[in-house]
Amino acid sequence: MTKYTHIITEQEDGFAVVRFYRPEALNALNMKLMEELVDALEFFDREDDVRAMIVTGDEKAFAAGADITEMAGASAVEMLVRDQFARWDRIRKIKKPLIAAVSGFALGGGCEVAMTCDIIVTSETAKFGQPEINIGVMPGAGGTQRLTRAVGKYKAMEMVLTGRMLTAEEAMRWGLVVKVVPVEAYLQEAKTLAREIASKPPVAVRLAKEAVLKAFDTTIEGGLEFERKNFYLLFASDDQKEGMKAFAEKRKPDWKGK
Repeated sequence: MTKYTHIITEQEDGFAVVRFYRPEALNALNMKLMEELVDALEFFDREDDVRAMIVTGDEKAFAAGADITEMAGASAVEMLVRDQFARWDRIRKIKKPLIAAVSGFALGGGCEVAMTCDIIVTSETAKFGQPEINIGVMPGAGGTQRLTRAVGKYKAMEMVLTGRMLTAEEAMRWGLVVKVVPVEAYLQEAKTLAREIASKPPVAVRLAKEAVLKAFDTTIEGGLEFERKNFYLLFASDDQKEGMKAFAEKRKPDWKGK
């Protein structure tokens, strides 16, 4: 595996953890960090013994935004050619479940990376926001789209137009996160969730993730058709046969991922 400078990776039984490591900059997302993040996630997505991934920072910050120094003097054409947001598109194509474990600030690009994940778990200190309006721009890596889908038009509009942050409890109340725990427990909570997902049949997990994400891309009719095709497809898997046989025999299934 590649040696990284701005992230730290570790692998446990069934899942992997990718941790931002720019503590001097509150884990601000520069282009090097994002390239390393995508490279690591794509690597683990190909590994059969990794069935879920956690993306995290540290207690002070998940990621306090993009690295403004890389963009401040750029022209519109330079930004177009740089196409830095293509990295977010690659994250969106990761097939295995992604869990964001957030403590402290998740602002701007940090909030957008968290929302690119499939599930968000936070500490009590977490703060989510899209404060780009305060420096003369707007979200560009999915903030206006994913935030609106998560919390609704009116709350998203308030956050994007004023730069206001959500506390962890507010994020929970508005449906952005699934669980809020004490600071000392947030990463362990994410690991518990990753371990549980990793214990499920991998092919079914993959197709179920695809189906849930499809709900944001199509009509209810199109989504239902996609869901049914994935449901039927799973009857071609060995895991479906094993799962139903184990259920009938009242024993724990032995998933093979096939």
